Amino acid sequence: MMSGSPLPASRPPLAVPPVIAIDGPSASGKGTVAERVARALGFHFLDSGALYRLTALFAMKAGVALDDEATVARLAAELPARFHNAAVWLADENVTGAIRAEAVGAGASQVAALPAVRAALFDRQRAYRQLPGLVADGRDMGTVIFPDAPAKVFLTASAEARAERRYKQLIEKGNSASLSDLVADMQARDARDASRAVAPLTPAPDALLLDTTHMDIDSAVQAVLAHYRSRL
Repeated sequence: MMSGSPLPASRPPLAVPPVIAIDGPSASGKGTVAERVARALGFHFLDSGALYRLTALFAMKAGVALDDEATVARLAAELPARFHNAAVWLADENVTGAIRAEAVGAGASQVAALPAVRAALFDRQRAYRQLPGLVADGRDMGTVIFPDAPAKVFLTASAEARAERRYKQLIEKGNSASLSDLVADMQARDARDASRAVAPLTPAPDALLLDTTHMDIDSAVQAVLAHYRSRL
């Protein structure tokens, strides 16, 4: 028998909050699906795209060129953003609607291609991982931000279907829009997101590929929930 002081009791490992990472191109429905999945599970929700939209809007308001990487990265690091009761705030201004403007969306895609901006927002996004769990939607949630997420989904749809969804949203809000221009914008944004040097838009190797071209939101939500439960 070995003598000496007894070994201290080992501490139980700290619980790591589960993450459902939902990635995909613009207007694939990932934001709506992610929010509903989070609500169904009682999880926190991260719309990572909103952080990039806020960064672009912040730069636009400050008169900073979106290709000025150092300055935009500094703004991203200092971003006075908060999310409360489904509203998005930039300092004391409610910008929930403003960040959904097409110009801001295009700006977000542009600043998201800047490595220094992505680095500035990296830790900020990871901080959303809290108990009881997180549903995170974006373009690199499963590949870069939460590569250890137990459930990953890549939501996609044809550029035409996504443009038509965006067109209907704009018309319902009383905005004018050109369907052909939206298709071209989707294709250009897809190419830019997929070809950027840092964190390109691509499915994680272990992600569930979910094409929503002919799928409604409820069906997509149920598919994601089923996938998550199959990974438990």
